[in-house]
Amino acid sequence: MSIRILEPGFNVTIQDLGRASFQHLGVPVSGAVSPVALKLGNALVGNNLGVACLEIRLIGPTMEVLCDAIRVALTGTNIEIELIGENGRCQPANQSLVLKKGQKFKIGSISDSGSAYLAIEGGFRLPEVYGSLSTYVRGSIGGFSGKALEQGDEIPLNSRNVEDRGELRVSNLSELEENGPLRIIFGPQKNFFKEESIRNFLASPYLITRDADRMGMRLDGPVLKHERGYNIVSDGIVTGAIQVPGTGQPIILLADHQTTGGYPKMATVISADISRMGRLRPGDTVKFIEVTADEAEKARFEHEKMVLSAISGFVNADPWLDAVSYTHLTLPTNREV
Repeated sequence: MSIRILEPGFNVTIQDLGRASFQHLGVPVSGAVSPVALKLGNALVGNNLGVACLEIRLIGPTMEVLCDAIRVALTGTNIEIELIGENGRCQPANQSLVLKKGQKFKIGSISDSGSAYLAIEGGFRLPEVYGSLSTYVRGSIGGFSGKALEQGDEIPLNSRNVEDRGELRVSNLSELEENGPLRIIFGPQKNFFKEESIRNFLASPYLITRDADRMGMRLDGPVLKHERGYNIVSDGIVTGAIQVPGTGQPIILLADHQTTGGYPKMATVISADISRMGRLRPGDTVKFIEVTADEAEKARFEHEKMVLSAISGFVNADPWLDAVSYTHLTLPTNREV
């Protein structure tokens, strides 16, 4: 009742929505860097939205099914799932798929996103750490033995088999693909920076450097000059916080961020843009725009509505079936024949 890792890919870990209630103990939240993609994958395979998935960054794994059958869905990318030994047959992302015992499948290079997720119906049969299966590699906790997946690992599953039912696909993915600047709220240490630097920060694009991982993304752009030095008494940090160390180059903190930090934080990316931020890749450029707290609250509400709308809009993915026409099909009565 498991899957075997034949080739591990790059830094593939098990993540759910994280452990948000333990930062006061120094335990990072961790969890998916793009929670929306994780939720979509879980919905496609029939899981609760927060069930742990495989998070794939840059290069995906090659795996073998060891149980009777599994249902999977790959989200956060448009890269296909390659079915090994089946004449190069591939299955598209953003829809569910059943794989039988002995089938081998591969997720290759994730070239269009900084993170993708493989959801498996029923999830993983692993112990929670502080209420979560999320892997925090630096602390060797959660996931599968607290580490990224390695060749030969056999990851236990909760389900041995799956029911034979129609598969689902995301029909309105474009509605979730937001563009434009990342929205921020300034603070809590905006007053540590010169006004000129604040104007430059909003006006200029920043490059995401190769120095990027699950902890944060270091940016390269106009230097942000400190008005009151670059050391503060360490205080709390949230996902999306934008720290500025002595170099003057900002760092956006992601899911594995430390719980406290001693560099001033100029601003914070709003929660509605966290998933989009988590899909950025080294080499991408990003700009920022200021919003108010009220605007951020409204954006979060609208974003959550949009995700639920995408899930409720799933259609049948069976290749022989036009889901829209089938949904509205009514058989004629005797009187109509």
